Amino acid sequence: MDSSEPQQGLPPNSEAAFPGYVEPTLPPDPAAGLWTVRNLLLFLAFCIIAFFCSNLCMLAGYALLKPLMGWSISGRALGENPFFLISLQSVFYLFILLYLYLLVAINHGQPFWKSMAWRGLTLKQTLTCLAGGIVLAIAVLLAPPLLPETQEFPLERLFNSPAAGYAMGGFAILIAPPIEELIFRGFLFRVFEHRVGLRFAVLVTALLFAGLHVPEYWGAWNHALLILMVGFVFSLARGLTGSLAPSVVLHTAYNTCMMAGLYFTTHHFRTLQGMLC
Repeated sequence: MDSSEPQQGLPPNSEAAFPGYVEPTLPPDPAAGLWTVRNLLLFLAFCIIAFFCSNLCMLAGYALLKPLMGWSISGRALGENPFFLISLQSVFYLFILLYLYLLVAINHGQPFWKSMAWRGLTLKQTLTCLAGGIVLAIAVLLAPPLLPETQEFPLERLFNSPAAGYAMGGFAILIAPPIEELIFRGFLFRVFEHRVGLRFAVLVTALLFAGLHVPEYWGAWNHALLILMVGFVFSLARGLTGSLAPSVVLHTAYNTCMMAGLYFTTHHFRTLQGMLC
């Protein structure tokens, strides 16, 4: 081989500039086997199964406790009861969390949080994300309406008492942000990023996140559009930082700010005039 020609795979004149240069090779991703189309399809199938199992568990639990607790809510009314729905969604999220942990830690033998791209934040980074969530919430509250809306939508009807407001607020702040981010900006983001690319992962996870909330805001299309924007910010933060932690903090700060605004503007959840993600 003519020594005057650069070796294949090296930039021109690299040997002259760096004698003894060896082209670096990236170490294999130990969790690469996780981000497959097969695992994505299995996850989606499990979500459907978990949805039905969650409903069966909650209905069975209600039937067992009904005579003991003296409850008198009919089966149809359960679908509009905020405490039942919060419990139902919490059980569903628990199934999803257990499945992801079994997939990552047991089936593939990988560290769970590291595989989901969780990296701790410094105090400065945490404060920046908290401030970002608050600014995002203010921007959403001040955004002008762009689409026609109905006077009432499904999520609004769940705030039918102060107790329901507190329960919804607790779920929105403590449960929804970490679990939803784990699903969308954790597992799904990593699959799409690995199989297609970063830009695709940012866009699709934002769309899927908005799609999850569309039934809650059915008819309130300005809210649905704003949720898409909020989801895009969360996905963008995940993509730019390469870490799940910023989107979790952003989501938590956003929901907390929205719930705090709702709490104070509705006289402690007594009169509903606003809504959150």
